[in-house]
Amino acid sequence: MDEKSRLTRRGFISRSLAGIAAAGVAGVTPSFALAEDEAAAEKEAASVVIYRQLGKTGISVPIVSMGVMNANNPELIGASYDLGVRLFDTAARYQFGRNEQMVGEAVSKLGIRDKVFIGTKEWRPAQREGMTTAQAKEKFIKLTEGSLKRLKTDYVDIVYIHSVHNVEELDEEGAFAAMEQLKKDGKARASGISTHESMAEVINKVVDDKLCDVVLTSINVSMADDTALLDAIDRAAAAGIGIIAMKTQAGGRRLPNQASLTQYDNATVNHAMLKWVLRNESITTAIPGYTNFEHMEEDFAVSGGLEYTEDEKRFLADNELQLGLGFCRQCRLCAASCPGGADVPALMRAHMYLAQYGNLCEARAALDDVASGRGLEACRSCESCTAECSNAVDIRLRIEDLRAVLA
Repeated sequence: MDEKSRLTRRGFISRSLAGIAAAGVAGVTPSFALAEDEAAAEKEAASVVIYRQLGKTGISVPIVSMGVMNANNPELIGASYDLGVRLFDTAARYQFGRNEQMVGEAVSKLGIRDKVFIGTKEWRPAQREGMTTAQAKEKFIKLTEGSLKRLKTDYVDIVYIHSVHNVEELDEEGAFAAMEQLKKDGKARASGISTHESMAEVINKVVDDKLCDVVLTSINVSMADDTALLDAIDRAAAAGIGIIAMKTQAGGRRLPNQASLTQYDNATVNHAMLKWVLRNESITTAIPGYTNFEHMEEDFAVSGGLEYTEDEKRFLADNELQLGLGFCRQCRLCAASCPGGADVPALMRAHMYLAQYGNLCEARAALDDVASGRGLEACRSCESCTAECSNAVDIRLRIEDLRAVLA
């Protein structure tokens, strides 16, 4: 994009507000797009944004937030804030800490720390062998303090245990004790867990054992038939646990690859998938990841209204939708079909980061997290992958991609 057409923060807000008005969002009048007073325009924009309470945390945020993981342009933080985003989601491991640094520097430079909410995530220390509960607690606190330094803040609004795979990992007493201590010390407002796998079981245990304040869960239209997950989300929300949605765009921004689905443009696809998630009032907000101004505008556009357009209805009703999206739901039903014992769901997640997010670092990190002997090394003796997906994922092709780039 050339300098003349590149969106600055100030130029972006004017163009975006005009775009919202042109789209006919409820509550916006034609004169709104022509407002000369930028502060007044921003105030009017905020009035049409849907806000929801995050469980019992006392935090209220717009239904669209920012997943910062893949972003490397600090201007996006300021532009997102100007547009209305108030929750920014990051993690200690994203870009090896540089993602947190970018968020911290941008928020500090803009002087908006008291106006935004930041969530970050730490790995479970008990993954390191030989740690006692006390040692794991101390380690988790130190990891979080490292995040606070990178974020240039005295506290985070949500501190999460990163990527809980199953209910057994919720027995990590040290990490949960650490989060409670961080809250007591004023270094965190709320505690949480993130989960991409066995989500229904994990969420239900969080509810049953009253483990934390917030759950960040994978959920998108490819899981529309997962009644166990949808019921768990409703149950958690009813118990006062805040629910934040991730992977709402089914793992990436590429248009569906089935020929019959290429008739839909990017805006239709992304709006439909975001709206499908956010029409569930048990979900407080979504954190779609974006790396440019266009996608930022596209995502936040749904924050003022969740009614489907006719094209969006057509897309969601398309019989080729599941096949076209090809999203790995991390259901683990494929695991038994692998003769080499590979952790196929983990490999599929690594492929998502590599091919759909274009995030080589996160793909590499995802592979490094796989138990020894169950990563790509388990695939070396196979000439061709025989693992099978019960849904619509081409496991063989994705394994080949991973072997070509990361083996």
